[in-house]
This record gives sequence, structure tokens and C-alpha cells, in this order.
Amino acid sequence: MKVIILKNNLKNGLDAINKIVGESNTLPILKNFLIETFDNKIKLSGTNLEIGINNFVPAKVIENGSITIPLNVFNSIILNLQNERINLEAENNNLTIKTDNYQAKIQGIKKEEFPIIPQIKNTKFYLEIPVITIKNSLLSLINTPQTSELKPEINGVLFDYQVNVLKLAATDTFRLAEKTLYNTQFKSNIDAIFKTIIPLKTIQEVARIFKNEDGENINIFFDQNQVLFKNENIELISRLINGEFPDYQVIVPQSTEIEISLNKNELINAIKLASSFTDKFNEIKIIAKEKTKNIEVFSSIQGVGENNYLIPAKIKGKTIEIVFNWRFFLDGLKNIIDSEDVFIGLNNDNKPVIIKDPNNASYFYILMPIKAG
Repeated sequence: MKVIILKNNLKNGLDAINKIVGESNTLPILKNFLIETFDNKIKLSGTNLEIGINNFVPAKVIENGSITIPLNVFNSIILNLQNERINLEAENNNLTIKTDNYQAKIQGIKKEEFPIIPQIKNTKFYLEIPVITIKNSLLSLINTPQTSELKPEINGVLFDYQVNVLKLAATDTFRLAEKTLYNTQFKSNIDAIFKTIIPLKTIQEVARIFKNEDGENINIFFDQNQVLFKNENIELISRLINGEFPDYQVIVPQSTEIEISLNKNELINAIKLASSFTDKFNEIKIIAKEKTKNIEVFSSIQGVGENNYLIPAKIKGKTIEIVFNWRFFLDGLKNIIDSEDVFIGLNNDNKPVIIKDPNNASYFYILMPIKAG
């Protein structure tokens, strides 16, 4: 193999695979990545056996070939090279890196010993979604699921495809977020409804490696056990999570007795200030009084002090005092990105609260309060 490649192109290609390579201590080969020529490009491939990523990088291919080498060594060299033009030559299971004034040789392994990244069986039916749309949607969810050995079905994001809408949801049982995409926001040739759960690590990688360049789209292919996210230069294939996602609709408040509307950024600031007077349980109290025009954000630590912040608000309903984990509350507020205001709907101090954009029904965040006392 002989190729000439620009450093910036190579660096971008390595960035796409570096988070999943080297995660295994049991299979040393997983610390390697695969370089192989592909038309007038090189293909960089990495896998942790759960996720496989192929990144196609522009290069001048002089001689075809392939080799697999340790990513950490190769990446360190490329990051520190000063030259923009880099020559790569593979021969006898060694990779030589050359520039005008530098040369290094890395011992590699032949391609045949690298794990095969599986191919998805379904290559016909897919969703096509703009990169910016799917990234923003996933980013509004990825702080919600958690890793649970007892409930693997909550370790990912639910894709609930209903032909005319695509609902994305994630939960850790204490909170839940749902984002709805309408058929004006995506294209699809899938005419059957389905539900599937995509692992959180996969969702994080999709949000990280796909860039919103020139309005690019992502094509998403599903089969029984795998999902493929693909655009012109990147392919990410992942296993799916077996199991049934919780029937979360039963906890979504259908009506609320207490409704509060206020400025989102002022509430975020109040919660951050209140966090200075919280302990390991992260408790803050929200107080809304009937027939008043502000809410109170309160927190205290015995032996340290207390915090009280009043925020102008529109309040409808009875008086309530309710305790939340401030970190979880803040996550929900930060995920509302298109509005200066936020709507908070409550029923009592032990029922789920709903947080959403008052002008956009496509996203909501459900949070369980902390039982007082």
C-alpha cells in the first residue's frame, strides 16, 4: 500500500474512530484500527465489537493495500507532525510514515486478523434525516438514560417509528425525555411501524462524529439486530438492545393543576445559585404560591447557610412546595433550545412534573420530585 494524504484529512478520519478503539483489555487487536485503500480514498475502520465505524478519507492512492496498526501510536505521530503532506507505505506488516524531514515505522498486523465489521442485511428501506435535525434531537436525550445491568432496555434511546412521525425517547426511571420528529423533517420509504432501542454509546457516537456540513443528511437503516447510520463518508453500524422499552405514556401528565410560565435563563441561573447550598442529594425546593407573581427557588445546608431566589412568573393553580434534584431539573431546562420561556406543569409534590417549551409540542421532559422528609 502506498498513499499520499493531507494531515488534516487524516486527522479528521482518526477523530471519527478514536473513541471506540482500545476499549477492550481482553482482545489486543481491538486497540488497532484498519487502513485499506478504497477507490481514490482510504478507509479507516475501528470497532469495539458492539459498534463498528468506517470513515472514507480523500487520498492519492498509488498502490492498493491494507494493514492494521495500534491507533494510539499512529494518532500521536499524526497529531505532532508539522508537515501537511504525509506518505504512508505498508509492506511486510509494517507501516512507514514519511514526510520531507521525518520517518517512522510501526509494526502492524495483516488485515485478515482484524475483526470483521458486520454488514447490515437491509440496504433498501431507510430513514433520511438532516444531520442538524438528528443531532439536536439526540443531544436533547443523551443525558437522560443510564447504564443499568438489571434493566438493559433503558440503556439506550427508543426509536418509535409511526410512519408519519418518529418519536425518540430516553429514561433512567427518575426522568424521561421525548422528542418528536414529523414527516416534514425526514424522508422515508419504510411503510411499517416499528420500535427499536439503540444503545446510548451508539447515540453518543452518532451525535459526535456526524458533522453538519452543507446541510448533509444521514440515512438510517434498520434490521432485526443492527442499525446503520450512514452518509457519504461515514458508516456507523451498531448492535441493538433486546427488550421492551417501558410504557412511559402512562406517567406523562395528561393535565396539570398547577401551571407555571417563566423565563428559562433566569430559572437556570437561580438553580445554579441554589446548587451552592445543596449536599450530595442535590435537593432544591421550588415554591409557588397561589395568586402571586413569582416563584421561589430555595436551598439550604445545615451549618452552612441557605439560598433564596425570587423569579417573576405566571402562576395558575394552588400553592405548592416541591423538591427536585437540581442537576436533573437543569438537564431538562437546557434541552429547551428554541425558546426564552419554559412551561412547568405540576399536580402535587409526589407526581411527575412536565417541563416543555410553551410554543413547541415536539419535546417534553418528565421529572419525578424527591419525597420531602
